[in-house]
Amino acid sequence: MRELTGLYPRSGAGLLPLLLIPPVLLVLQLLVVARLWVEDRDGAVAFTVISIEPERSSTGQAGGARSKRSGREEEEVRDGELMRDVEQAYEDENEMQERQVGPRVMDVQLWAVNKPSFPAELSRIITYITRPQLKCSKVLPPGKAQAVPPPVTSARWLLCAEDWLLPAAHRPCVAYSFSMDGGDADFLSTVSGLGCEIHRFDPSTSSASVGHLGNSLASNHGNTGVVSQHKLWLEWRAPKGRGRGHRMSGSQGGVSHTLADIMAALGHHTVHFLYADLLSAEWRVFQNWIEVGILQNIHHLVATVHLHWAGFEVGGSNEEVLRYWFSVLRGLEACGLHLVHSSSGEGHSVLKYTLESAHSSYTLTWANTQH
Repeated sequence: MRELTGLYPRSGAGLLPLLLIPPVLLVLQLLVVARLWVEDRDGAVAFTVISIEPERSSTGQAGGARSKRSGREEEEVRDGELMRDVEQAYEDENEMQERQVGPRVMDVQLWAVNKPSFPAELSRIITYITRPQLKCSKVLPPGKAQAVPPPVTSARWLLCAEDWLLPAAHRPCVAYSFSMDGGDADFLSTVSGLGCEIHRFDPSTSSASVGHLGNSLASNHGNTGVVSQHKLWLEWRAPKGRGRGHRMSGSQGGVSHTLADIMAALGHHTVHFLYADLLSAEWRVFQNWIEVGILQNIHHLVATVHLHWAGFEVGGSNEEVLRYWFSVLRGLEACGLHLVHSSSGEGHSVLKYTLESAHSSYTLTWANTQH
C-alpha cells in the first residue's frame, strides 16, 4: 500500500488534472468521429453535419442499429406518404379528365345580345347550323359507299370520308338508324356498302323484335344487305331503378330506351355511324347524350333538327327556346362533334312564325374529331 500511494500526489491540486483526463478524452473522441462541412454561401457560413458515428462498443452498436432502423422506418413512412400523394394526384387528374370527356352538365349559353331578343337569337342559331365547321377532302354522298371529292350538290347529308375518320377495313363497323318515315334508306345503303353491322330502330314497324333487344329479326333491304330491326325508340330520361349500362332483359315491355342502354344491350362500345330523325324529340335526346358522356363513342352523326315548334318537354319563351337550342348545339361541339354539312328542309315556320330567312327543319351531319 505504501508503494501504491506513493505514486500519486498527496495534495488536492495535484489530483485535478487527473480527474479532467476522462472528460477531455471523451470530447476529443466526439470531435474525431464528427465530420463537419463548412460551406461559404454568399459570404454567409453554413454548417452541415454529415454524420456522427456512435462509439463502437457492443452497446453502441446496438444503439446504432436502432438509429439505422429508425431512419429506415422514417424513410419508408416518407416514401409511403409520397406514394399516397402521387396516387391522390393521379385520381384527381382522372376525375378531371372524366369531367371533361365523360358526364357533364350542359352549359346554357349567354344571350346573343346580352338580353332576350328573338331576331338576335334566331340569327345566331341559323348562322350556326348553316356554316360547316369541318372541311373534308373526301365525302360519302347518300346511297354511295365510294368517297368522292366535294362539292356534291343537292345532297341531304354528306359523311366526311377522311381516312382518319373512317373505321379501318379490318375492324368491325357499327351503324344505327332511328327513323319512322323510311327517310334513312340511302343511309342504310351507304353503311351497308361499308360493311357495317346495321341496326334500325322503329317503334311503328311490325317485322321487328318487340320491346327488347334479345331476339332481333332480320329484314332484307335489297342491295343494302341484312339489317336488324328493333321495335324500339330513343328515350332521354334514364328509367328509374336502372343505371347506365344495365343489360335489358327480354321480359321488359317498354319500347323506349336510352342510347347508352341500347348500346350496352347490343354489346357495342362504339357506333361509327348514327342516323336520327326523332320528330322534335332530338333536343332532349341530344341533351341526354351530352350529359351522360355517350358522344365520345359516336363517330359520325346525321340528324334532322325541327324548328317549327319547341319540341318535346322544351318550354319557355321563344327567346329562351332559341337559346336552349343553341346551347344544345354548342354542347355537341364541346363533345367533339363538328358540323360537316347542312341541308334545309321544307317549310319556313320557326316557332310558329313564318320566316323566309329560315326553314322549319335542317338535316345536319357531324364528324367527331376527338375519337
